[in-house]
Order: sequence, then C-alpha cells, then structure tokens
Amino acid sequence: MNFLSNEMLPLALALISGVLMAVQGSLNSALSKVIGLLEATFVVQITGTVLVLILLVFKMGKGNIYAWPDAPWYSWFGGIIGVAIIYLVAASIPNVGVANATTAIIVGQVLTAIIIDHFGGFGLERMACSPKQIFGMVLLAVGAKLLLK
Repeated sequence: MNFLSNEMLPLALALISGVLMAVQGSLNSALSKVIGLLEATFVVQITGTVLVLILLVFKMGKGNIYAWPDAPWYSWFGGIIGVAIIYLVAASIPNVGVANATTAIIVGQVLTAIIIDHFGGFGLERMACSPKQIFGMVLLAVGAKLLLK
C-alpha cells in the first residue's frame, strides 16, 4: 500500500496530530505551573491566534474567510471547546500524568467519534457503527484500563 495513498496520508497526519496533542498538553501544563491554569489557557490561545494571523497575512489559507456568515451556528462552538480542552488537559496532566490523561482523552475521543459518525452529527456524512467498532471500543477500554497507573 502506498504511504501517500488517499487513506494513509490523512491517517499519518492524524497520528502526527496525536503526537502534538500529547506534547502540547505537557507544555501547557508546564506553563500553567508557572503562570496559572486560566492564564496559561489565555496565553496558548493568544499565541495560536498570532500564528494563524501570520499565516493568513501570507495567504497560506485556501478558503474564504468572508464566508463566515454561512457557517452553521453550532460550528462557532469549536473555539469555546478549544479553550475547554486546553484548560482541562493542562489541569489533568499534573494530577494523573501525561500517559493516563492521554489514555482517557483517547477513549473519550474514540467513543464520541463513533457516536458522531453513527448519527452523522454536525452535518457530517453518516457512517453506521459496526460490530467491529463496538468490539474495538471494548478492546480500547480494556487497553486503557491496563495502561492506567
């Protein structure tokens, strides 16, 4: 199978995203120990916003930012949820460790993703849940239990 195939490249990008999430959570936790949890969440959002603004100024985006009024109302909650994610990850890591926090995050992500796929949530294409996915979720939960310290 070609690594750059239509299926493998998005999976590789998702894998890299997972790596970056674990690193980001660790960095945010370290920052919050110095300046405070809510303050670290603010700094992370500001630095991310500055980077995106720079990328937009250099026309690295491929979309149309002026189409924002056409976005569904519920899509605006992504930013609010992003703040919650940054805050909650940074709050959990010092108490349970990176591995345990990441394990819980992954279980939550996969379970929620199966539900969103099954019902076609948020305007996404419906992808019915299969018995294999249910079995995989059970194995993931068992694996998560084994990983927790």
